[in-house]
Amino acid sequence: MAHPSSSSSQAAIFSPSVARAAASTAKDWSYVDSWLRSKYSSSSGSSRVPHFERNPETLKALLALAAANEAADENREQLARVEAQALDEVRAVEKERDAKRQRLQANVGYGEQVLDGELLASELLASLEAGLSKEGMTALDSMAGMAVELGVAYPTPESLGSKFVELQGRALEIEDSVERVDLLRRYLDREATRLEAFLSELRHGEAYQMAPNLAKQNLELQRKNKNMSAKLPELMQQVVWLEKAIGLPSLTVEDVRGDEEAYLELLARKKDLDAQVKAFAGLPPDVEAARIELEALRAELRDATEQRDSNFERLVERESPVKTRRRP
Repeated sequence: MAHPSSSSSQAAIFSPSVARAAASTAKDWSYVDSWLRSKYSSSSGSSRVPHFERNPETLKALLALAAANEAADENREQLARVEAQALDEVRAVEKERDAKRQRLQANVGYGEQVLDGELLASELLASLEAGLSKEGMTALDSMAGMAVELGVAYPTPESLGSKFVELQGRALEIEDSVERVDLLRRYLDREATRLEAFLSELRHGEAYQMAPNLAKQNLELQRKNKNMSAKLPELMQQVVWLEKAIGLPSLTVEDVRGDEEAYLELLARKKDLDAQVKAFAGLPPDVEAARIELEALRAELRDATEQRDSNFERLVERESPVKTRRRP
C-alpha cells in the first residue's frame, strides 16, 4: 500500500499544468543559453548561467535583454543595408558621370562640340560648392535643411523667412493654448481637491453620520405604520357612516368662486367703514359726551375763525396807505 504523501507528490509532479510550465521554462532557458553562447563564444569563461542564479527573476531579465539586443541588432542591420544601398546608388551615379565625362572628352578630341546639360549642371554645382567659404557652406546647409523641414520645393530667403515667421506665430499660439490648458488643468485640480474634501466630509463628518438610534426609530416607524394600516379599514368605515348620517356638502368651483367674491366685497366695505370710523377717533364712547365734546370743538373752531378774520382785517388796515382828503 502506497503512502498518501508519496501519491500526492507524484500527482503534483505529473500534473499537466506543472509539466507545461516546466517545459516552457526549460525552453526559455535553452533560448537564453544559446543567445549567451552566440554573444560570448570567444570569451574564455563559461557562457552558461550559474545554477544558483537560475530563478524566475533572472530568466525574465535575460529574456528582456535578449529581445532588446535582437531588436537593436535588427535596426543596426537595416541601417547598414540602407547605407550600403545609398552608397551603391552614389557610386553608380558617379560611375555614370565619369563615363559621360570620358565620352565628352573623347568627342572633343575628335573635334566635336557636345554639351551634356545634366553633367554641366552637376559640375557647376560642385564648383559653386567648392568655392563656398565655411560660413557660406554652413548657411547653405542650414537653408537646405530648413527647406526640407518646411517642405518647400524651390526655397528662397523670402519664402523661408515667411514660413519661419508663420511657424513662429503658430508656436506662440500653441504656447498660449498650452497656458490656457494648464490653467484649466489647475482649476480642475482645485475643484477635484475640493470635491474630494467634500466627499470625505460626507463620508466621515459627524453631521452626516447616521444617528445611533436610527435602527430603533426605523422599527418604531414601521410598527406605527403597521398599526395605522390595521386601523385604516375601521377609519374608512367611520367615514362612510358619517357620509350616510350627515351628508357631505356638494360644493363646486363656482360656489367657491362666489364665496370668494362675497368675501372680497366684505373686505372692501370694512375698509371704507374703518376709514369713516377713523375720523371720529378720540371721542368718548358715550353719545351725549361725544356730542358735548363736538360742540366744544365747533365753538373753538368758530373762535379761531373769528380771530383769524380780525387779524387779517388789522393786517390789511396797517398795510394799506392812508388817503388825504382835499380841501374845497
